[in-house]
Amino acid sequence: MGRFGPSPEVVNPAFDTIGFPKQDQARWPSDRMRRKRLTFIAALSLLALAILHPQASIAAAVVFVILAGTIFWPARERANRAEAENRANEQIWPDRGMKAVVEALQEPALVIDRDLMIRYRNPVSAISFGNMALGDAFSLRFRSPELLAAIDAALANSASKTTSLDERRPVERNWVIEILPIPAYQGMQPTFFLVLFHDRTGERRVERMRSDFVANASHELRTPLASLAGFIETLQGPARDDPKAREQFLNIMREQATRMSRLIDDLLSLSRIEMKRHLSPQSHADLVSVISKVCAQLEPLADELGLVLDFVPKEDSVVVVGDEDELIQVFANLIENACKYGADGGRVDISLNRTNERGEPVIDAAVRDYGAGIPAEHVPRLTERFYRVDVGNSRSKRGTGLGLSIVRNILLRHRSRLIIDSAIGAGSTFTVRFPASSKLAGVPRKILERS
Repeated sequence: MGRFGPSPEVVNPAFDTIGFPKQDQARWPSDRMRRKRLTFIAALSLLALAILHPQASIAAAVVFVILAGTIFWPARERANRAEAENRANEQIWPDRGMKAVVEALQEPALVIDRDLMIRYRNPVSAISFGNMALGDAFSLRFRSPELLAAIDAALANSASKTTSLDERRPVERNWVIEILPIPAYQGMQPTFFLVLFHDRTGERRVERMRSDFVANASHELRTPLASLAGFIETLQGPARDDPKAREQFLNIMREQATRMSRLIDDLLSLSRIEMKRHLSPQSHADLVSVISKVCAQLEPLADELGLVLDFVPKEDSVVVVGDEDELIQVFANLIENACKYGADGGRVDISLNRTNERGEPVIDAAVRDYGAGIPAEHVPRLTERFYRVDVGNSRSKRGTGLGLSIVRNILLRHRSRLIIDSAIGAGSTFTVRFPASSKLAGVPRKILERS
């Protein structure tokens, strides 16, 4: 592995060693054959014309010359272009193996000269940067002062340079850019420089998410801690001899400690789930059983809020590939949220249906409440960590802001997804869509439990 990527033996299969598409090469023999046939037919036609009409022989000869030139001129032009390309390649790439390596790179690469004109671009750069032709000025496409300063420094010192580029349009991209002199013949200054673009967008996004997560978690933990510290100080001072105030403060402190405990439990749960998010579950779970267990657990909460949990499955068993404990966690979060935020509606409906999506069988498990609904602008962000539509309302209902994020990560592991439909005044429906396996259709629950 050299500085420029994989070993020189790796060649882009779509191109030959001098950079011409193989599909064009494959077409050349047929093109030559076609020209020969056309020339032969034209010669026979004009010869017949000259024999039948001797006075037209001069005109026939002129037409033949023009026709032959028309047929063979494109081939000549192509040969000239190929020769010019070869000469340019020899100037840029003293080592053809290096060119093969650069073409095989899966990241954008450009070659510029000392006038900052683009002399070469690999296939990936055409996809990443779009409309950019050979001979264009590099500064027309890339206007970053830091990047241009790094290139000027590399050219001035004939040395390597590394910089970064953050683009906001048309999409956000974060690049780490290397400017490398292409070795020239011995004793000569490099004329051409290779500009390599390393895409670090994904890494930056993960870093931002991690930073935001730590900041949000710290804030969420700091609030109850500050509250506890304040009440402890009060109990040690003015309220020391006041039994009524002491009882009130101790109840609040217990609530804050419980909130901290829930938050820490959710943080640990989210961490565990994210660690195995890319590992698909190997066991089976019956959604009828899962939802029935969750409804039984949350029935006291529903009674306290004056709600009816309505779950009447159409089938005795609806089996999916999944981890039962994690799916219980998914539906516990969704149904508990429906109870807390849709209490005004008086009921929560849970349903299981088999349907199709793009011709593929799926299983929809829907949880619907009849509460106030969620404003449309908030729906896309509901599964973000610590995101709340109404911070005060969420905390009053003992929410940590992590429930739907946990749901999303569990469903990613199960190759499933969460669909949210909501309208102001019409309540919300949270639908979990599972891929349906035909192999599991109609399998008795007892057999699955043994597996």
